[in-house]
Amino acid sequence: MLFRKPIIVVAIFIVSVLLSCLGKYEKKSDTRDVVSEYRQESHRPQFHFSPETGWMNDPNGLVYYDGEYHLFYQYFPDSTVWGPMHWGHAVTRDLVHWEHLQIALYPDSLGYIFSGSAVADLKNTSGFGTPNNPPLVAIFTYHDPAGEKKGETDYQTQGIAYSLDNGRTWTKYENNPVLKNPGIRDFRDPKVFWHEETSRWIMILAVRDRVHFYSSDDLKNWHKESEFGADAGAHGGVWECPDLFPFTYDGMTKWVLLLNINPGGPNGGSATQYFIGEFDGRQFTVDHDDIRWLDYGPDEYAGVTWSNVKDRTLFLGWMSNWLYGQVVPTGKWRSAMTIPRELSLEKVGEDYFVSSMPIAEMDKLIVQKSVGEKINNFPNGMAKIVMKGISAKDFKVTLSNTLDEKLVLGYDNGEQRFYIDRSQSGKVGFQTDFKNTSYAPRISDADHIDLTLFIDHSSIEIFADDGLTVMTSIFFPSENFTRIDYEVGGDPEIKLDELRGIWSDESL
Repeated sequence: MLFRKPIIVVAIFIVSVLLSCLGKYEKKSDTRDVVSEYRQESHRPQFHFSPETGWMNDPNGLVYYDGEYHLFYQYFPDSTVWGPMHWGHAVTRDLVHWEHLQIALYPDSLGYIFSGSAVADLKNTSGFGTPNNPPLVAIFTYHDPAGEKKGETDYQTQGIAYSLDNGRTWTKYENNPVLKNPGIRDFRDPKVFWHEETSRWIMILAVRDRVHFYSSDDLKNWHKESEFGADAGAHGGVWECPDLFPFTYDGMTKWVLLLNINPGGPNGGSATQYFIGEFDGRQFTVDHDDIRWLDYGPDEYAGVTWSNVKDRTLFLGWMSNWLYGQVVPTGKWRSAMTIPRELSLEKVGEDYFVSSMPIAEMDKLIVQKSVGEKINNFPNGMAKIVMKGISAKDFKVTLSNTLDEKLVLGYDNGEQRFYIDRSQSGKVGFQTDFKNTSYAPRISDADHIDLTLFIDHSSIEIFADDGLTVMTSIFFPSENFTRIDYEVGGDPEIKLDELRGIWSDESL
């Protein structure tokens, strides 16, 4: 959830708190001038969420309530690099078009506001609301920079805040923190959900190289239940931003535990791994021994799901990597989120895997549909491309512009893996690892490959084999990629849909 080596300056923290008290950071109205600027800024994503200005990382507090999907996020409004963390805030009704709102949570005397989650307390177990107006409750990590600087180990604790007006304003609980630190560094990123079978709240907390499970009846008082992960999964870095949710497959319930890790991802730096197993309300047990990644690309991290959503599991991740996130060549903002994805449980042979696919709502942005193998231009630099029936042999797909910059993706049948090569994609010299080729294993055993690609001005998201293998990559060409060329076997159906941006006049 955090930059692993921040230079903590207590004075900055104090100034940030004072400025927040003065209300310096007010909502910026979404005027047509701002929208016009979004269209023209170099590398500005056109259908991915990005902050108007400043630094953004992890998605936080994803919750659905009263027709709105809330997105909170790690935010520093005063710079385009990591700093004293706030919770930025935006909402959407369709998961596609976003409305920027004012900052939700500011640093205070207990510390910066690090990552966490939010729930709709529909039973008013916390007592913060009423049966007719139940509260939204945010659960987050307080990070005390002064304690960290002193070398203390208990500088991260868990706090809560509540809202009675659909998340527009927030009141911090007067008796924070609700979960004190027992003396452990890296004690953070609470994900909370209601466990129906035991009728209580469950918190999953990232603790060094594992997770701890806690339970509560009221979101204020927490009891430790168990631990998981010391001898499971990838351990190349610190565990962060956990999540836990169930799926039903053929009448059987399986639980999926998401766990973000930095560094130690399959292609270096940050990534999201997952475990499939059982959860009884107290303890999680995993069903498999291998390490599994939700997204094998270099640029999906800190991904978690929305709470209070019925019949769907909706996921969002930070579209960057701590290896280079603070030095990418954007302007007055840094970072974007992935497009929202719908997760599902799939079976390959006798094994279960998590697949992720773009939400169907993204098709609202289609402005022109084309079908045919020869279609290879998308002049505005935004497209959804679906390729069905590719022979499961070597293939290559190239995005390019008029400057001969290119991004190459494909499949190596001998190695049984997909790849993304961005070494010639434009600006790549700002960090040594950025130009490296990324790889992902193929999980499906089908004799053909289906691909879905979402291409924005500075990113590509690749969904292979109905989302069993996913790769996300950002890039920074000198001008937008507007052409795609295919070297594929078989007789695939290729469908190219041009997309409009979400900041168009229609979204105002």
